[in-house]
Order: sequence, then C-alpha cells, then structure tokens
Amino acid sequence: MTEPEPAAIAETHCAVVTFIGDKAFKIKKPVDLGFLDFTTPQARKAVCHRELELNRRLAPDVYLDVAEVSDGAGRPCDWILVMRRMPADRRLSTLVRQGADVDDELRALAKMLAAFHSRAERGPRIDAAASAAGLERRWRDNLDEMSRFRGDPLEPDVLDDVAGRALGYIAGRAALFRARAEQRRNCDGHGDLIADDVFCLPDGPRALDCLEFDDRLRWVDGLDDACFLAMDLERLGAPRLGSRFLDLYAEFSAGPRSTSLEHHYTAYRALVRAKVACLRHEQGVVEEEQRARFLLTMAQWHLRVGQPRLILVGGLPGTGKSTLSGALADQLNGAIVRSDRVRKEINGIDPEARAGAAWEAGLYRPEISEMAYAAMLVRAREMLDMGETVVLDASWSSAAQRARARSVAADSSSPIAELRCTVGTSVAMDRIARRRGSGDPSDATGEIATTMAAHFDPWPEAAVIDTGHDPQRTAQLARSMIDDRAS
Repeated sequence: MTEPEPAAIAETHCAVVTFIGDKAFKIKKPVDLGFLDFTTPQARKAVCHRELELNRRLAPDVYLDVAEVSDGAGRPCDWILVMRRMPADRRLSTLVRQGADVDDELRALAKMLAAFHSRAERGPRIDAAASAAGLERRWRDNLDEMSRFRGDPLEPDVLDDVAGRALGYIAGRAALFRARAEQRRNCDGHGDLIADDVFCLPDGPRALDCLEFDDRLRWVDGLDDACFLAMDLERLGAPRLGSRFLDLYAEFSAGPRSTSLEHHYTAYRALVRAKVACLRHEQGVVEEEQRARFLLTMAQWHLRVGQPRLILVGGLPGTGKSTLSGALADQLNGAIVRSDRVRKEINGIDPEARAGAAWEAGLYRPEISEMAYAAMLVRAREMLDMGETVVLDASWSSAAQRARARSVAADSSSPIAELRCTVGTSVAMDRIARRRGSGDPSDATGEIATTMAAHFDPWPEAAVIDTGHDPQRTAQLARSMIDDRAS
C-alpha cells in the first residue's frame, strides 16, 4: 500500500495552499498588491469561483469545488478552493531539477497547450488586449508596479534598459502584431504557465493555477502563453528545454514562427516573475532578492538577442561583402537582401544573367541604382516591421543612401550596424576575376572597382572589417562589432 504524502503548506504572494491527504485547500490572502485586490470577502469569493471555472478548462479532474467558511455567527466569511492533490514527485520543476528526461512530457504538454489554444475563446476584445497597444500597456503596468523596487532589489540601469528595449520593440512591430491577429493567434489562454504548476501524470499533463484575477492578462497571443513556460525552464537552469518546448509548440500549433517575438515574450514573462519575486522579497522571503535580479537580467538578455537589426555590409567590389553578409545572416537568423539581385529583378532580368556595363552605364545608370537601393530599403522596412533582422549587401558608396537606411532603421525602432569591408587590392582583383562565370550575380570588373574607389563617399560611421582573414574569424569579429553597437 502506498504511503500517504505528509501534510504540507505552500505559500505564494497572494495565496496559501494546505495539503492534507489526497486534497489541497487553497485560500486567498486578503492583500492588495495593486494589480490584484483580495481585501474583501466578496472579492475572495468571486476569485475562488472564477479560478475553479477557468482551471477546469485544462484540469477538470483536479479542481473539485469551492467550500464556504463561516464565522462564529454562521455568516460566510471566506472561501476555500478544494483540489485533488497532485503527486509532488511528478511536478515538472522537480523532474527538471533531477535531470530527468522530460522530452515526452514536454511533447505531451505542448500538444495539449496548442490544442487548448486552438479551441479557446477569441474575439475583438481579446485581439485588443493582445495587440501592440495592449502589450505595451502590460509592459508599462508591470514597470510602473516595479518602480518602487528600483535599487532594492533591482538595479535601476538594468530596469531602464529593459524598459527602453521592450517598448522600442513594440513601437516598430505594428505589422507583426496585426499579422498575428489576422492569423487568429490571440486567445483566452492560461496566463501563468510555470513548471511548478505542471504535473506530468501517466495519463497526460495537468497544468494548474491559471491567471484568474484579470481576464485581460490572460488574453494573449498563444506564443506569449507558451513562452511563460519556456522562460521558467530557463530559470530552472534548462534553457535547452525551454527552446525545445517552443519548437514542439510551433510544431503542434502549425503557425509561422518569429524568433524575435519568442525572445520578446520570454523577456516579458521574465519581467513578470521578477515582479513576483520582488513582492515575495517585500513580504520577507530573503532568497527572492537574488531571484528578482536574475530574472530581470534574463529579460534584458532576451530583449538584446531578439531585437531586429538592420545591418549594412558595404565596400568595394571583391572585398568579401557577400561572403560576410551570408555568414552574418546565418548567425543572426536574419534575411539577406543583395543589391546585385534586386537590381536585376526589378528590371526583369534573371539574377544569374550577366549585365555588365561600364561605370554608371546600362543597368548601372544612377537612376537605376537609385531604384535598386529604394527597393532594398522597402523590403528591409517590411521585414523589420515583421520582427526580422535584415542584412543589406551592397557597395553603400553613397552617403545619401546610407542616410536613408538610417531613417528606415529609426522609423522601425531597430538598431543599425554599418560595416565596411576592405582587403588588399591584389586580393580583391583576384576575387573579381575568379567569380566571373561562377553564377555570382555581380557584374563588377576590376576597372569598375578602381573607378568606384575614387567616387566612394567617406563613411566614418562604419566599422572597418578586414576580410583577408579566415571567413569564420572575420564573421565572428563582425558579429562582435554588431553586438557592441546594439548594446
């Protein structure tokens, strides 16, 4: 016969749960934390019944009833949520800390969450809450609520950096959020999916304790919901499992992926948990101080890594622009737009076909070059608006064209990095000669390279990259320069 689990008590910032036998009894604390107010019996009654209703969507066999508590005169004074007790050794956070193989459990959970999102309530109010404006409001509300923790326990500089990066991302991504709404990605989700509240049972996972006190905080993009658990797995020291869970969720939800949006939502969820840790620290739980700082730093890291960037890779012909551009696009999971291809595409010419001409003649007349650069920047703006990093491979010999690129970056709230490739003249000329007939879309000759050098506008804003080294080393150096400019 299995030995019954001993009685126990668990406490959060807004509730106390008592475990006795095979039952768990949850009572709300009579607290006002700003974003929730449980100070009146009526509020606690309403929120207990709401929690029962909402959590039965994902765990109907766990949430049993709401019990009434009466005072000495027989008048109702409080309410208790009655639940089936889950086995502590099957808690996802426990399994992760033990180093257990949880791939099957994560697969089952991702499948369950994607199915739940597919049938969850949708509508205009939910789309409004999950829109760019709604997301900005959630960020601002959390940041305002955390302002009193500046300096203790949170570092003001980190908090300010997180705020700037988060709000900047949202400001430049209106098209992305509109597209997500059109794809019906917004729904009434779980809202608080953490590993402590997920139990991996033989007949499938149970996800408990959804957010019940404010519907608007549960009305989110399904990806936002999934990123909460990915963030929590990373917090537990298992970022690989967090990434794996997002891969599985993407597989089962069958939606278009956005790496930058995954990072953004993960950062938002880290900020939310940092706020909770601050509240617990304020309530006297000493160890929460370090957790709050760690979570805020996690949010900052994801915002840095996930921010869409515009990268100009320029220089004379033969200096290795295309090789470097390709390597950077791979490293940054970005898109690459190459002027040689765009120039031919907008003129109805096969990009692989030769269209050689003298300096500023034929397909390389100034007016056609203007059209090509304008088309590149239009494409770049569209991709930046959708949260993609873009690498623009062109000579960028004109200071006016570079200024237009900076305007595109500023208008989309995206940092810009400008790189000028350089290499010895003999090496460049050899590269130009060797790529003739190779299928490369460039039509530049040695003569054109020499003429262009005489007409190349000064470019003091660019970091100079010597491409005469090993390509991998060159790409690593360029990446570090880009990261320095985005930090």
